[in-house]
Amino acid sequence: MKQKNFSNTITRRDFLALAATSSVASLWPHRAFGRTEQKKLNLIVILADDCSAGEIGCYGNQKHKTPNLDALARGGVMFKTCWCTPLCSPTRAEIMTGRYGFRTRWYHNNMKVPEPLSKNNKIFAQILKEAGYATAIAGKWQLFGTQTEYGFDESCIWAYENYLPKGVVHKGAYEQPGKPSRYWHPCILKNGQYLPTNPDDYGPDIHTDFLIDFMKRHKGGPFLLYYTMCLTHAPHYPTPDSLTTKEDKMRHSQENFKADVEYMDKLVGRIVKALDDLGLRERTVIFFTTDNGTGGKGKGQAKEIGCRVPMIVNCPGLVKGIDPCDELVDLSDILPTLVELAAAELPKGYVIDGHSFAPLLLGKSYKPREWIFSYLADKRMLRDKRWLLEGDGKLYDCGNSRDGTGYRDVTDSNEPEVVAARKRFAEILTDKPAPGPDDPLLRKFRASTPEKKQNKKRKNK
Repeated sequence: MKQKNFSNTITRRDFLALAATSSVASLWPHRAFGRTEQKKLNLIVILADDCSAGEIGCYGNQKHKTPNLDALARGGVMFKTCWCTPLCSPTRAEIMTGRYGFRTRWYHNNMKVPEPLSKNNKIFAQILKEAGYATAIAGKWQLFGTQTEYGFDESCIWAYENYLPKGVVHKGAYEQPGKPSRYWHPCILKNGQYLPTNPDDYGPDIHTDFLIDFMKRHKGGPFLLYYTMCLTHAPHYPTPDSLTTKEDKMRHSQENFKADVEYMDKLVGRIVKALDDLGLRERTVIFFTTDNGTGGKGKGQAKEIGCRVPMIVNCPGLVKGIDPCDELVDLSDILPTLVELAAAELPKGYVIDGHSFAPLLLGKSYKPREWIFSYLADKRMLRDKRWLLEGDGKLYDCGNSRDGTGYRDVTDSNEPEVVAARKRFAEILTDKPAPGPDDPLLRKFRASTPEKKQNKKRKNK
């Protein structure tokens, strides 16, 4: 029997009426086939690389053209304030596990436990796979262990040399000695096998093609896609849309960043179009965010500019388009939100730090977060809707601003409301410890900093 368009089988009004008394699982009957079995939502999480919220049009950027992301924001929920961590590795640990660094022990790119996260944590792909989801990841990996260990059925990743199967040598381009290309003539592993490429192949296109093919092969659903984009991380090379000469393919220039952002947006548009073509758009929830602030403009800084990233969620007919949302979220919230939307369950005894915002997306009663948290090495950051504590200990009164403008430094103020805010923040941080001076990870990290190395050289002279 031919499948009907899903939008004709259940309206958002019907969904929300049922939501008052039912779980998400029971709200999605597969009525198009005249049967009553459940039809679960498909879920797509897109994590772009090194791109602050302010680089996207809907977040105020007037230079970069991002029509696809802007359309998702208009038709869905765009959070004004979403936090990750200021560097990619701890962010990737947080989003996949629903846990902060004091639980995962991933505090910094150079300060993390050298073992698969899946060893002592649950990964959202594992939880959804157990709930019947087909799972796939594409793009950047940068983790210990294999994709299968993390719960992904299929994978298509940019590969460092140490990821390659024994005896395999990359025959394509290199960004620098020992580091294979992620963009032109890239080094790709598909389901653990080396995928030969040619000089005209562009890595982000290969990753996107893989995910679209996965959706086609799993059209019956449900599926979870985790797209950890390589864009917009340096090196900033021309994209297929901005390339003028073949000689420029591997030529880094900051001037290419605009083209990189816009091609990232184009790839998001390709994913959306594929969902439309497959008739899956209205039962697929898309999340778009990034892993840290833009390189050179916040990345690696224990400040809000380093961890404020976009968060856009869209699913026509389910997620109602609203004005830019004031509620606070951070990337630890992704795992519990996915689990609730999938009508799955967290493993018993598995403690998370995230808070599901699925009720907000579904138009149901929602208890918002009172604060969000971030960290980098031994620095901690905290924010509520008004007050901001950055990693250097400075406290700001942000008023109603969310983008860094108009903040007032109140670090040395004794105003009663400032004192009260400082006290409340200190209480919140009591059970979110930073690594102490005797922590082996912190000692090793500090010994590896350029300053320590320079001091050691001076002593040895």
